[in-house]
Amino acid sequence: MARPLAVQLYSLRQYAEKDFVSVLKKVADIGYKGVEPAGFWNLSPAEFKKIIDDLGLEMYSSHSPWARGLDGLNEIIDTLGVLGLKNCVCGYGPDDFKDLDAIKRTADITNSMIEPLKKAGITLFQHNHYWEFERINGKLKYEYYKELCPELKYEIDSFWSTNKGTEDPVEMLAKFADKTILLHMKDGVCKQEAGGGNMVNGLLDMKIELLPLGTGSLPIKKIVDSAPAQVKAIIVELDYVAEGLDMWESIEKSYKFMTSSGLAEGNK
Repeated sequence: MARPLAVQLYSLRQYAEKDFVSVLKKVADIGYKGVEPAGFWNLSPAEFKKIIDDLGLEMYSSHSPWARGLDGLNEIIDTLGVLGLKNCVCGYGPDDFKDLDAIKRTADITNSMIEPLKKAGITLFQHNHYWEFERINGKLKYEYYKELCPELKYEIDSFWSTNKGTEDPVEMLAKFADKTILLHMKDGVCKQEAGGGNMVNGLLDMKIELLPLGTGSLPIKKIVDSAPAQVKAIIVELDYVAEGLDMWESIEKSYKFMTSSGLAEGNK
């Protein structure tokens, strides 16, 4: 049975900053089953939840709030309660995975959050970029990290897991299949140079051109077919699109590709 298809609203941030409610309505009109927010754009979490409920949209996860350690964790737990979520995201920059010492420090931060979240009935999961799939002494940085964080779950971003086209995303998913609960799906030419993941105006600038799902080189069907049973949803995320493409058109084309191919389920 096909998994529900959601969209990461970070993809639509340029529209959300002008009229977030209209963005949510258009996502529902396209047919997406769910959304994964990244900011609430002047809405309270409660207001956001009511709007998506009224639109018939589900929320399988959220990138707001984003856990970064014990500071503010009680507030995060409260917000997740308002959103009706039992999972919490974390994630880190390239410096946090630059070498084994950095990986160990990052793992310590992650492990410090797992127990208090667990007591609140919340599962911690991590979203990756490409640097976690770089290698040290032939071994994935993320494999070292997984060994240090045995209770952590994963939201695998399959495009980033190729580490700019140097790794096979099906093989990468298999390495984390036992702990993967969500999939992020973007497309493009996997073998690209990427920026260093610098923050620009509060946003992560990856300098990668992305394409609507089904029009790049990511083997999406193979990834979906190999996804573990506990994956709850597939989430479309296009951080950027290639020059000359329109983001809304790309989000709609991605929906049509995933649903018409039977790779995910929508509402239309």
